[in-house]
Amino acid sequence: RGEICGFGNEFSSEDPRCPGSLPEGQNNPQVCPYGLYAEQLSGSAFTCPRPANKRSWLYRIIPSVKHKPFTPEPCGNLTENWNEVEPDPNQLRWLPFTIPKSTEKKVDFVAGLHTICGAGDAKSRNGIGIHIYTCNTSMVDRCFNNSDGDFLIGEEKGSIRPIFHTEHPIFYFTITEIVLLFFFQQGMRFSVDVFGETRGYILEVYGAHFELPDLGPIGANGLANPRDFLCPVAWYEDRQVATGYTVINKYQGKLFACQQDFSPFNVVAWHGNYTPYKYNLKTFMVINCVAFDHADPSIFTVLTAKSTRPGVAIADFVIFPPRWGVADHTFRPPYYHRNCMSEFMGLIKGHYEAKEEGFQPGGASLHSMMTPHGPDADCFEKNSSAELKPERVAEGTMAFMFESSYSMAVTKWGLETCQKLDKSYYQCWEPLRSHFNPNWKPSKK
Repeated sequence: RGEICGFGNEFSSEDPRCPGSLPEGQNNPQVCPYGLYAEQLSGSAFTCPRPANKRSWLYRIIPSVKHKPFTPEPCGNLTENWNEVEPDPNQLRWLPFTIPKSTEKKVDFVAGLHTICGAGDAKSRNGIGIHIYTCNTSMVDRCFNNSDGDFLIGEEKGSIRPIFHTEHPIFYFTITEIVLLFFFQQGMRFSVDVFGETRGYILEVYGAHFELPDLGPIGANGLANPRDFLCPVAWYEDRQVATGYTVINKYQGKLFACQQDFSPFNVVAWHGNYTPYKYNLKTFMVINCVAFDHADPSIFTVLTAKSTRPGVAIADFVIFPPRWGVADHTFRPPYYHRNCMSEFMGLIKGHYEAKEEGFQPGGASLHSMMTPHGPDADCFEKNSSAELKPERVAEGTMAFMFESSYSMAVTKWGLETCQKLDKSYYQCWEPLRSHFNPNWKPSKK
């Protein structure tokens, strides 16, 4: 069915089964081709400056307004209550989150959402949430719609890649697409098919949309290139559902559900710049130091959601992909750090270079504002005396970071209920010892 490439482009697509289904020369004709309904999906205020204005026109068999009233739906471990437990400024690390066995309980994507931490408020359109999803079954005659913000989804574990059905139709995957990012903007409906136990990470942002970071002196090319972002072409599903189709809506931090008697994936044609995206992380063009010292991890930013303060993000999505390390006279792993930003890290595969033990795929860590963090004792000792020659770093690994200017609160599920918090995490720094020598002299070399 195909895909079209580009980030923020003005796209247009129509299902080849209905040629000419896009109206010519206007958006909302008195009668649409094929008897379709015209519906606009707005991702920004009408009066936003043109570069920031986001909207798409969808031409569908039945408009989305036809549904029964929404009623409250159990939220499970999805929450926006940041005051469930007392704040915890410690370094936090989680072991891999448990995926429910399908033989014990069927859990789909929505039922498997668990909030770890976050800050802010969806009502005021200002904040973020970080979630884990663990599921084992497909969403059957159910779809999800987030009215609060954008969902950035990264899959960590799946026996077969999931299939995302969207109003801008369907994302399929090839065997070479190993490490994928999915990006559903506010209000976009999607359903997830999985084939086996599946787990992943979600970054939710209220009040801003993700965009590509400015490149500054890097120039016109590098990091995540716009043409590597893909969105699906039009393909409609004209299906009546006599038993009822459920639309689940996340609204003001709560879940609501409504019923309708047709599939919502009934868009025959569409045009605009407000779309879902798929991105293969292996296409990221890495920038790194080639002389000495460290460039800051901002050089690994894939997407950013900007705040109103210049240079300060609500959230950055940063990855640490395979690359060459060649810096001379340099301690090459990440440096010891206290940060005015919050750093949530996850591991999709492999071994993170600063902590080769303990930090596992499907787990996570949170280093809150001004909480000290850095390489463990083994990493420090090993790399302080290592021979500095060109080497591949993070080969076979994909770690990532959600970095935010918000001071994030951890939920009760994250601290207690999940039972995956590694309370021995602090011990990885306990063997650090003093190397101070007051009689040190510089080498004659």
